[in-house]
Amino acid sequence: MEANMTEESLKNTIQASMIATMRAQDKPKLAVIRLIQAAIKQQEVDERITLDDEQILSTLDKMIRQRRDSIKQFEAASRHDLAEKEIFEIGIIQEYLPTPLSHEEIQTFIQQAIQEVGAASIRDMAKVMNLLKPKLQGRADIGEVGSLIKNQLAS
Repeated sequence: MEANMTEESLKNTIQASMIATMRAQDKPKLAVIRLIQAAIKQQEVDERITLDDEQILSTLDKMIRQRRDSIKQFEAASRHDLAEKEIFEIGIIQEYLPTPLSHEEIQTFIQQAIQEVGAASIRDMAKVMNLLKPKLQGRADIGEVGSLIKNQLAS
């Protein structure tokens, strides 16, 4: 199996971070990096593939979504200690994501996508999302993007 340089770059970055974190003896951060690696490995084993950067970003996005859901549940149950742990984990996971886009940049991407697919109503939302998702993966909350698209198409 031939692997090009970019295919392994994010995985290599995470591996290098793990080694540096082990040397620094930062056990809380190391635990999160190991969770990231386990999630990537699990997906690779389940699907019998080697994940590329885009797929790894998708996995990291999923991990962040899960933690945000957990935070809501923990705060509703007044378990602020567990919510803090999840917030810490999100911070570490986000270190491996590209720089987040600003609200204005997201709006610009949405406007361009709406024009590109000729979207006129809510029915065209899936076309717009399909165009935007690869561009915004790891750089914006896709759920939030969906709400913004819906608002623009409804008006």
